Amino acid sequence: MFKRSLVSRDRAGKATRTKRSFKDPAKLKVSQKLESPPLGSTLLSSIVTLTVGKEQRLFAAHEDVLSLSPFFAAACRGQFLEAHAKRIDLPDDDPEIFSCVLEYLYKGDYYPAIRFNKRRNSWELEDAPTDLHDPCNSPPGGRGFAESAVYHAGEGGVLLKDTVVYCTAEKYGLEELKRLALRKQGLQSGIEVGTVLRSARYAYDHTPDTDSRLRAHYLALIIRCRKIFKRSGTMQAEMEIGGKLFFDLFVSLCNHVDDVYDIANKQSPRVI
Repeated sequence: MFKRSLVSRDRAGKATRTKRSFKDPAKLKVSQKLESPPLGSTLLSSIVTLTVGKEQRLFAAHEDVLSLSPFFAAACRGQFLEAHAKRIDLPDDDPEIFSCVLEYLYKGDYYPAIRFNKRRNSWELEDAPTDLHDPCNSPPGGRGFAESAVYHAGEGGVLLKDTVVYCTAEKYGLEELKRLALRKQGLQSGIEVGTVLRSARYAYDHTPDTDSRLRAHYLALIIRCRKIFKRSGTMQAEMEIGGKLFFDLFVSLCNHVDDVYDIANKQSPRVI
């Protein structure tokens, strides 16, 4: 297996997005959602205790807030709830990621929060550096690498936090949280190639084939930053292992080449 250390040039970045006016209804809708009062603001329901992860870290939440998730609504009705106590055990979940989910259920967002920068006319994450312009060649760590990635004990390595949040939201039936996590992941930069590929495999393993949004994000990222990935020893090693990820990548690359070829033919039509 070919090995090589990853330096700053072997880092993948965030997706570039077309800037639109802040008056755009889609942006106003997201802005209004994030500025709305906390979910379950009455907080009059009973308290549910949750033990998360192998270390059984304790959390407490109001039942009406948890019930915003179909998964927890079923649990609170007694499907998974212990008979003599309002307690739910989640031994396979990650405590740090569950903390993000709980924060979202109460506040409609999780740290780092997404916000709109009127001066730049673009979305950004709080505490993010503002001097990054080239997403495929950004400085190590991006917008705060300690906050963009987490160590996942179950996977034995570092994963992108927003990817794990997305997959956890899939499990809990929280579609809005999935959309939020995907939007946040699109704002990341300066992520190591190994972390990107490890997270892509995790996304494939923890999302159904019918949900292609997160998978498509990774395929587009690799194609867009292909100059970085093609010289990466980590990419070579991962491709030698194989998997559905790389077949989908092959198909996406073929489609990309076909699109480029069609555009070139339209600009310079050939006479047969």
